[in-house]
Amino acid sequence: MWGRVPGQTGRMRDGPDISRIAALLGDPGRAAMLTALLSGKALTAGELAHEAGVTPATASGHLAQLAEAGLVRPWKQGRHRYFALDGPEVAGLLETLAGLAVGKGLTRTRTGPRDAALRECRVCYDHLAGARAVQLYSSLAGRGFLAVTPETVAVTAPGEAALAELGLDLAPWRARKRAFCRLCLDWSERRPHLGGALGAALLDFVLESGWARRARNDRRVVFSPEGGAAFDAVFPAAESVTPASI
Repeated sequence: MWGRVPGQTGRMRDGPDISRIAALLGDPGRAAMLTALLSGKALTAGELAHEAGVTPATASGHLAQLAEAGLVRPWKQGRHRYFALDGPEVAGLLETLAGLAVGKGLTRTRTGPRDAALRECRVCYDHLAGARAVQLYSSLAGRGFLAVTPETVAVTAPGEAALAELGLDLAPWRARKRAFCRLCLDWSERRPHLGGALGAALLDFVLESGWARRARNDRRVVFSPEGGAAFDAVFPAAESVTPASI
């Protein structure tokens, strides 16, 4: 109908092909499975079928496509076959898309207590997300423990010292083959939280301190009253931050 645009050759341009990944993510069932895997836990095909509301046969077909594209990683243990996201880059993509969807008003209509708890604190693959995570980032940045530019975020020397006082040894986390410190746009808060190896180290710190626990069946991170108070004392909200050490 329109004819060929002058100068077009009819050939696809060279470079990354995002259309295949976009097509895989565009199916609601596959998207639900990937979102379930943002918990950082490995799940069976049956568990993922339940999350997506599809039959086991349909789930197996979806998972085969996701594995072929490198979005999930399967492995077999005993009689069961498990699936997990194939690394933090996939998790970051999903969280970014979730933030974009919320920003454009593309949200589900059902709300309830679980939604409020997920907004309060949840796991984004291997780091904290939600209101608590945004508070943690703002608290560190507000005291000069992070150096933030539009393109980068890094731990400052005072930040290294303050985190060491908490007992956080960052050397093993720096040695990992991944970004040490990066920002994610939190889909529920629409503000940044910390990802990367530093974000994973801080999640471990919160859990090992006994302040919070992982929910068994979803992504929630649940703080005890005492744990919430301890978290607020160590990582006070940005409006109450002063340039002092942790």
